[in-house]
Amino acid sequence: MTNIPVTTWSLEQTAPTDLLPAAAPDGDVRIVRSEVPSPEFSRFLYASVGGDIRWIDRLGWTYARWAEHLGRRGAETWVAYDRGTPAGYVELDPQDDGVVEIIYFGLLPAFRGRRIGGHLLSQGAARAWDLADRWPGLPPTKRVWLHTCSLDGEHAMANYQRRGFTLFDTKVEEEPEVAAPGPWPGAYPA
Repeated sequence: MTNIPVTTWSLEQTAPTDLLPAAAPDGDVRIVRSEVPSPEFSRFLYASVGGDIRWIDRLGWTYARWAEHLGRRGAETWVAYDRGTPAGYVELDPQDDGVVEIIYFGLLPAFRGRRIGGHLLSQGAARAWDLADRWPGLPPTKRVWLHTCSLDGEHAMANYQRRGFTLFDTKVEEEPEVAAPGPWPGAYPA
């Protein structure tokens, strides 16, 4: 198996005022919290958003592992809908001492390039900043962070920086080259 160099960038916001929201896109785009933990729905979002950009770490998870992950206190999934159809999602992961990681974020391929991503990221970051308001007992958020890599979409880094995230770490590691699995054979893009 061939290895390829993969650059991973870590970015952060250290105050709610760092967030630079994007304008809402035209049309009927709504962002709704998925309040009922659903392994089936979360796996659909994960595989559909990440299938063409090599998200593979969760593909082998069992139903029980998905349920455990989604049922953690303070974990949230926010879903963008375009005219009632799931378009993308952002997953928030509360960590120690008021830190929240945007652990996954992205759009299904058919919805990219339509200005939904900036709006979804803006809303996801805002929900990370006010996470403790919905989860009594969690500490107030002091820092929101995420990472992206050279395998992600070509506009990912620029979107994060336009939303006010600043770079704090860069790593380059060799990883096995794997084919992008897609959500299923023959799925968009052809």
